[in-house]
Amino acid sequence: MKRYLVAGLLVWLPLVATFFVIRLLVQWMDQSLLLLPEGFRPENLLGFAVPGLGVLLSLAILFFTGLVAANLFGRKLVELWEMILSRIPLVRSVYSAVKQLVETMFSDSGQSFRKVLLVEFPRRGLWTLAFLTGTEQGEAQRKTGRDVVNVYIPTTPNPTGGYFVLVPREDVRELDMTVDEGLKMLLSMGAVVPDAEHPSGKPLAEADVRP
Repeated sequence: MKRYLVAGLLVWLPLVATFFVIRLLVQWMDQSLLLLPEGFRPENLLGFAVPGLGVLLSLAILFFTGLVAANLFGRKLVELWEMILSRIPLVRSVYSAVKQLVETMFSDSGQSFRKVLLVEFPRRGLWTLAFLTGTEQGEAQRKTGRDVVNVYIPTTPNPTGGYFVLVPREDVRELDMTVDEGLKMLLSMGAVVPDAEHPSGKPLAEADVRP
């Protein structure tokens, strides 16, 4: 009986969890319908709400925003908008930090969250998964006299919280697993371990992370 209960749980639990996550995302994106005039909202036009229309509206807004921002006139508008934001003390710090983060993460040539690493944390002899976030030379290299890389060490099972650590390059081991596989391992608290036919555990070479 225990075996059958566990087998049933393995079938239903991922389905239920996926359903609730997708429903939460759809409900969040449906909030974009509030941008429409009240008379044009589905519940007023059709007499009932249609879940998921906000997803289409959100994608359309993102597409047309990118379409406008990609041309010369749109770039001028973005520059004007950023100039205005840069004059607001608190807003400019938050906006510039988030903008740089998004540009780094979604850039084709960016290095952030492209590699899964193995680092000794929180002390020597204990290893944990981490993600490479940058290798740019800066003040940290000059002050420490070491070639350090920027890594993000997420907590588990919630990887949205974690630690930013500067680690000497020679103390970092690059793993062959993908970022998706690394996230699965973190979310499962190590219960899901990706297969590795040729585990390298090789040191993070400079040529591996710089174009």
